[in-house]
Amino acid sequence: MDISFTLPSLLQPADLMTLMRHIKESRNIVICGHHAPDGDALGSTLAWQGYLRALGKKANVVMPNAHPDFLRWMPQSQTVKNFRDHYAVARRLIDEADLFFFLDLNEMQRMQALGSYIAQHSRAPRLVVDHHLNPKTEEFDLMVSYPDMSSTCELILRLLIELGAYDDLTPTQATQLYTGIMTDTGCFSYSIADPLTFALAGMLLRKGIDAEEINKNVYHSWSENKLRLWNHILSKNLRTYPELHTSLYTLTRQTMKDFHFIRGDAEGLVNEPLKVKGMKLSIALREDTEEDVIRVSLRSTGGFQCRDMAEQFFNGGGHANAAGGKLPFPIEEAVKKAEEAIAAYADELKKPAERNIKD
Repeated sequence: MDISFTLPSLLQPADLMTLMRHIKESRNIVICGHHAPDGDALGSTLAWQGYLRALGKKANVVMPNAHPDFLRWMPQSQTVKNFRDHYAVARRLIDEADLFFFLDLNEMQRMQALGSYIAQHSRAPRLVVDHHLNPKTEEFDLMVSYPDMSSTCELILRLLIELGAYDDLTPTQATQLYTGIMTDTGCFSYSIADPLTFALAGMLLRKGIDAEEINKNVYHSWSENKLRLWNHILSKNLRTYPELHTSLYTLTRQTMKDFHFIRGDAEGLVNEPLKVKGMKLSIALREDTEEDVIRVSLRSTGGFQCRDMAEQFFNGGGHANAAGGKLPFPIEEAVKKAEEAIAAYADELKKPAERNIKD
């Protein structure tokens, strides 16, 4: 049985023409994602790079810092230049750029030093494709912003379809986009507001990608050190507040050293406490290895939205159920701040978790 569906347009005709004009008039394009790039940032930038290169453009992905080890299998990931480790090359690409695309971020600040350099050294047009709330529109020349979308990879796929590029989408690009959608939705278990997300994933499967292998590469290629690290955190460092349906854990530099931590080893750990029945909020506090700050990650479910807490207490923001921020050292003070935040939202957290399945 043939099942068809209609995709609403992402852009008004005038904006679509503006996007196409910018691409046509450009020659050297730089594509950037946010600091500490995840599967969505890496997948969307690489797939968009592939599209632009197919048009004959000199397109390069420049990231603020390196992507995690568990994403190094992704096709074309070796082409990425990061501003921290490849400063000279990245700076040259930025200085030569006549167009920028910023994917999976809503403000220049999310690129840290890379964003500051671009702001100070380039006047090339800045175009954004993103799914985060509250974009700083004044920083960009054109925005494709849909906070209700599951991921930026979904947005890029929608944009490619709108541009008539789906038929030419390669298995490599489809793999990149599928990875971003899969990781930003927790294997299609959350952050999905639209049934079209599943239909679009099906369109990627039609390109001949191996979804089982992608899942294995992301979630089942752990080192023994990572397995032991997770076991240590969950058995030794996890604090629970049963009446408030909340958990909190810490990850210090010393613990990372003890378990031979590599970039990406803590990715996804903050979701684990939410597997406990009735749990609504999980808070992770991690000592950064590159600067003296505490990285805060929040995940929530059961009707509680953690974004407001991130903004109010952790100098951050994000999505309704996946947010983050940062606090100053030491980690003991960060724990006190987190417990202050938990107490401030105690009335909401005490309520039983809401069911997402309608009877």
